[in-house]
Amino acid sequence: MPKVEITIPEHLEMQITQLVEQGEFLNREEAIEDLLSTGLKAYKTSGPMDDEEEPGFEDDGMMGHDDEYVF
Repeated sequence: MPKVEITIPEHLEMQITQLVEQGEFLNREEAIEDLLSTGLKAYKTSGPMDDEEEPGFEDDGMMGHDDEYVF
């Protein structure tokens, strides 16, 4: 899996740390990966829509899950 280095505001880091401490996620890496994935899916379904699809999304179903159907 590729590694990415980011800089985030302190308030976001504090929220991620709090979620990990509350047991919502096992560690920071899992929290960031899951939260980023969820944000991308939300953006894809409610964000700006272009005429062209992003490469790689067309095979992932409506929200990136194999068990959902696209009509």
